[in-house]
Amino acid sequence: MAREIDDPEGWYGAGAPSLDDIETLAQAAYARLPETFRALCEGLVIQVDDFPTEEVLEHMGAESEFDLLGLFQGIGLPFMTAGQVSGQMPNMVWLYRRPILDYWAEHEETLGAIVTHVLVHEIGHHFGLSDEDMEAIEASVE
Repeated sequence: MAREIDDPEGWYGAGAPSLDDIETLAQAAYARLPETFRALCEGLVIQVDDFPTEEVLEHMGAESEFDLLGLFQGIGLPFMTAGQVSGQMPNMVWLYRRPILDYWAEHEETLGAIVTHVLVHEIGHHFGLSDEDMEAIEASVE
């Protein structure tokens, strides 16, 4: 389904959203989360990169560098103990720009909605939720 573009001239100078653009969208999405959730995310680092590393792709069994839109790395809150917090790398959420842009190009969602979805999904892993848990939650909302 083609969309009408009000000002096609505006697209001639437009480039693909940069790493900084995706980070800005992610920070805005994070800021809109309820304060109670943000408080539980203290110390969580959000990082944007073009693609996952080869090691991550191998570990996740990905067939392509475009298979992962985001990733949570760390220990979920329910699995942390006081001893693990000290001297440990912070929990991190990775958002992968190029796979996100590829997904955006093929779907009818806004870029902001996709970035928000990926961010919230990965934060769900920070809370100790599995992919199946989050799918069930999303299905109950729909």
